[in-house]
Amino acid sequence: MLVPVDEPQPVECVDGFEKGKISIIMPAYNEAFVIANSIRNVKKMFRPTGMDYEIIVVDDGSTDGTGLIIDDLDDRKVKLVHYPNNKGKGNAFKAGFQEATGEFTFLIDSDSEIRPRNLASFIRALRTADIAIGSKKHPASMVRTPAVRKILSASVRVLVKMCIGIKSSDSQAGFKAARSSSVYKILPLMSVKRYAFDVEFLTIASLLGLRVVELPIEIELTVIASPKRILRTLIDILGITYRLRLRRWYQSNILEMSNTYNPIIRWR
Repeated sequence: MLVPVDEPQPVECVDGFEKGKISIIMPAYNEAFVIANSIRNVKKMFRPTGMDYEIIVVDDGSTDGTGLIIDDLDDRKVKLVHYPNNKGKGNAFKAGFQEATGEFTFLIDSDSEIRPRNLASFIRALRTADIAIGSKKHPASMVRTPAVRKILSASVRVLVKMCIGIKSSDSQAGFKAARSSSVYKILPLMSVKRYAFDVEFLTIASLLGLRVVELPIEIELTVIASPKRILRTLIDILGITYRLRLRRWYQSNILEMSNTYNPIIRWR
């Protein structure tokens, strides 16, 4: 006796990505103590949307067993991308996006320090905008962070405005969402792997004429960036300025979208 087998339903796609699905990329470096809880928080955040979603955790060369903890979760909603050496947030986002299948891509820090005030507003925004970013400067945002960090953040914003001219009021907050088709256009032009990844992402988005909206977030930061990180962030921003203003590398490569630029300084 033959038993009828249900045939898999065809997946409706938008620009090559699954319509109505969300891909959440979480770069993680030595987050063994918090990563399981962070994943639970993300699932709790996205479950009420009623949309299909996947969580792509990128183990960015962790040495504390972060990847093993994710493997032990044995969760079909969670994908693990792992490589042995730490390469930075920008590289992790690129590696994670290679596994993304959803129409919308979210970038969320794995330490759960930044959350949207209203997740649904990000999803609604992407119906008409290309990118939605969380902004500490939004009047509805709730920000709790040391005064020193506020001063450093303000200094970076001034530098970015002067050198690059990004219109967004906050390029550094670690909560971003975008149409996956827009991310697909941006990533081939990116060369920053670590400290100023967010700045370069928005710089290229602006050159491509993509529409960016800013939305409120809740953020609670206690750790102050090290002098080494601050210095390297400044150098990366100057590198973006050089490629944008002097060499006009981004502009000349937009049409062919080929990542051929060799940075003068490579962070390992």
